Amino acid sequence: MTLNEKKNLRNGLLFISPWIIGFLMFTLYPIASSLYYSMTEYNIISEPIFVGLKNYIDLFFHDELFYTVLYNTLYMVVFGVTLTIVVTLAVSIVLNDKRLRGLSFFRVVFFIPTLVPTVILSILWIWLFQPENGLVNTVLSWFGINGPGWFASPTWSKPAFILMAIWCGGNYIIIFLAGLQDIPAELYEAAEIDGANLFDRIWHVTIPQMKPIILFNVISAIIKTLQSFAESFIITQGGPNNSTNFYSLYLYQNAFLYSKMGYASAMAWILLIITLVLTISLLRANGFGKAEQ
Repeated sequence: MTLNEKKNLRNGLLFISPWIIGFLMFTLYPIASSLYYSMTEYNIISEPIFVGLKNYIDLFFHDELFYTVLYNTLYMVVFGVTLTIVVTLAVSIVLNDKRLRGLSFFRVVFFIPTLVPTVILSILWIWLFQPENGLVNTVLSWFGINGPGWFASPTWSKPAFILMAIWCGGNYIIIFLAGLQDIPAELYEAAEIDGANLFDRIWHVTIPQMKPIILFNVISAIIKTLQSFAESFIITQGGPNNSTNFYSLYLYQNAFLYSKMGYASAMAWILLIITLVLTISLLRANGFGKAEQ
């Protein structure tokens, strides 16, 4: 390395040193600390006691609630993410039709819910889904339908959160719209000449062309769902009967209600592994990361 190259390297390191220091202090150190604490009994007040893999063993073999929480979260991933992506993609296809009157207005309407603060959003949905006098059940009663208990029902609480997630899917709609507008119009014209109807054009042109965008939104939605905390914390506190006690909420309870920081750190690392496995599996299933033949 020449003297000039060494000088350039030094100057480059000096320029990025604020980022390097910030990364080491606020990212790498907390990650390494959480890995260490996950193998300790630690309640913040006293010194951590190293226990090896005990926290992980307790989670998998002695904590029945852990599997309930895991089931609740995976239920939201499988059904919640699937329905959210399908509905937001369908809405995006409709909103991409320039023949629709008031197109800009409808685009704004579907995006507005993403701007509402989580606390306000949660209070709004508590009011909408009140079993006795909520707006949804009131409207259903006009048609002679006895509405369910929604957040107060172990059966309907998770579907209620799924409806809430769909209503807040404006970000996915914006991304889908950007992808739809990049599809060449010639493909639709060629399909129409070949006699393809609307469903055929969507299935054979739109969806294949949108595959990378759909994958991006699916992975984003999965990560968001796995980290979901505020809504269940505000609306149900994990009830009724732990039916909405999701992974991040249970992690919070262990860390800040039960002062089991080591246990919560172990849960955080398990969540990281689950997220990595799901993300890598989806990427590989869609051909990303595979060596070219």
